Amino acid sequence: MKRTGMKKAIGLLLTTVVWLGLTACSSSEQEELQQWMVEQRNLTKPKIEPLPEPTKFSPQPYTQEGALEPFSSQKLTQALNRDSKQATSNAALIAPELNRRKEPLEAMPLDAVAMVGSLVKVGQPVALVRVDNLLYQVRIGNYLGQNYGRITKITETEVGLREIVQDAAGEWLERPATLQLQEGSK
Repeated sequence: MKRTGMKKAIGLLLTTVVWLGLTACSSSEQEELQQWMVEQRNLTKPKIEPLPEPTKFSPQPYTQEGALEPFSSQKLTQALNRDSKQATSNAALIAPELNRRKEPLEAMPLDAVAMVGSLVKVGQPVALVRVDNLLYQVRIGNYLGQNYGRITKITETEVGLREIVQDAAGEWLERPATLQLQEGSK
């Protein structure tokens, strides 16, 4: 029993010596670290750049005194008149098309119509067009397609049309279209 007590006492003594040694080392290291931090704070100076001088404001004279005011009723009236004239011209373009009787070939889209030949009858050119395996004779002035396409010319190789279509803004526009001769088609 004496030996176990002795072993315990020696172990306790060694543990105490090691702990005292470690605390002595750590406190001196901590003091050194604290001292270094204070030195670094004292040596470091912040660099602050001065702000640039503000630009001087110089007022500009108003030179448009004699011009039309941008929010005047006169300017609004001019804009409305211009728009109404354009709407009137667009209405004049489509109005005759809406008031006439439709021809049978206007029910078919233009891409479903194929020119298969041409001939001359009584001195006038005539085009032969095929729709759903049926042949039709069309002359200048006849209508084709769903966009109010009126035939304006007929040659041996093509039929020229004037179509009336709406653009993205809803305005009616004229555009040319053609049907090319389909050679060798069945």
